[in-house]
Amino acid sequence: MMTDTRELPLRVLFCCGVTQKFFDLPRDEIGEVWQAYSTMLAAIEAMENVRVLGVMDDDRLVVGNADGAPWTFYIMADVADFDTAVAVCNLYRTTPVGRYNLWRYGKIEARVGRPLTAPPSVPANNDI
Repeated sequence: MMTDTRELPLRVLFCCGVTQKFFDLPRDEIGEVWQAYSTMLAAIEAMENVRVLGVMDDDRLVVGNADGAPWTFYIMADVADFDTAVAVCNLYRTTPVGRYNLWRYGKIEARVGRPLTAPPSVPANNDI
């Protein structure tokens, strides 16, 4: 994992959603999907050029498939470049869940920007 002293130029919000196919699973098959999510999150944490700043899950107030707000949890991270952000998204395609991959049960979308820094305050000019 990356050290906190290294500057990474992109701030990325990975918006992750659980799809209806997850909710359609029998109770005894849900654990396998949760394990795949755990594997995926650990892979993100271990990626070179990624510093995870935090993960937020809103499942306490949104229960079931979130049709009106399609995201279930969010990963805020600093990443080195666009290709690294793509590699994080690609984990949904490559993380196995039984005979399938994670994208059968979930989805991801990335919002790419930069850290917001407020400009220094400017003294008021009362001479105008």
